[in-house]
Amino acid sequence: MRQPFRLGFLTHVEGPGEPRQIYQETLELFTAADQLGFDTVWVAQHHFIGHPGRLPSPFPFLAAVAERTRRLRLGTSIVVLPLETPLRVAEDAAVVDTLSGGRLELGVGSGGDLKEFDAFGIDSAQRHERTTTGLHLLQRALRGEVLGDSGQILQPPAPTLVERLWQSAMSERGADFVARNGAGLLLSRAAWGREEPTDQIQLPVAQSYRGAWEQFSPLAGAPRIGLSRGVYPAADTRTALAEIREGVMRDVRARIKAGQMPAGLPLERYCAYMHLAYGHSEEVAATLAADKVLPYTTDLILQFNPVKPPLAQAIRMLEQIATEIAPALGWQPAPQA
Repeated sequence: MRQPFRLGFLTHVEGPGEPRQIYQETLELFTAADQLGFDTVWVAQHHFIGHPGRLPSPFPFLAAVAERTRRLRLGTSIVVLPLETPLRVAEDAAVVDTLSGGRLELGVGSGGDLKEFDAFGIDSAQRHERTTTGLHLLQRALRGEVLGDSGQILQPPAPTLVERLWQSAMSERGADFVARNGAGLLLSRAAWGREEPTDQIQLPVAQSYRGAWEQFSPLAGAPRIGLSRGVYPAADTRTALAEIREGVMRDVRARIKAGQMPAGLPLERYCAYMHLAYGHSEEVAATLAADKVLPYTTDLILQFNPVKPPLAQAIRMLEQIATEIAPALGWQPAPQA
């Protein structure tokens, strides 16, 4: 039976404890995802103290994941391209792709944390221009094109990785750009600062991408849309709300301060703002099934953020996703080797 989508799991590689412990527990979580039949795991890149993410360098981490897994695909969501040297991104990505046997999914974007740009000494107003220039250079390198006057080409070669390039976008114009460049489209888990439901906001973005792909990139294969969504499976709704309250409200306070959410709303309303599916497995599956963007999705990328469950609980939740939630949407785990 044809799978309706590839099932992915994304983490910001965060939690209580020291970085070494967080990294080790994330490696264990990804190993469990591999054994449960997930198709892809994704990591986010974040820089500096004070940000919820704790992984500034995704490629060394994904190389470690590659050594512990056999079939799981390895994604970056996203590498902040305007803060990077594009050819170094190409080289690091090519090494991971080679070590993993062609399992890398390379997601890039322009970033949104302006404090990161300030620390790097890069004008954030130029981030979209730098992203465009960097993306084109990255694609040239991955295709094996000559990069200098002396005939330099990317080593190690990764000729198929350009077909696994993804880019984030939040608008119809951005989605059109992604499609014109033959990349997959990554959609965020929530649309911040808007009253309308996230899937309603993102639906025309997905449709614009599909339309632009058919017009400008039909020879690049099928269009790819990676849809990120927050989930929290639990025994029931009451249990879920009790367990997510602290993590959700911590995130809410930061977003109220940033002007992205109104103050004084009940927990359930804030969960709706975050487009968070929670409760019993059947309830989570029903919420995801009703998502307007799901029919356009080729990669469903689930995450627990902003909640950070302990490792043992997170593994149990992954099992619920793989054995109950995703199968209710038509997905089945890949057979074990």
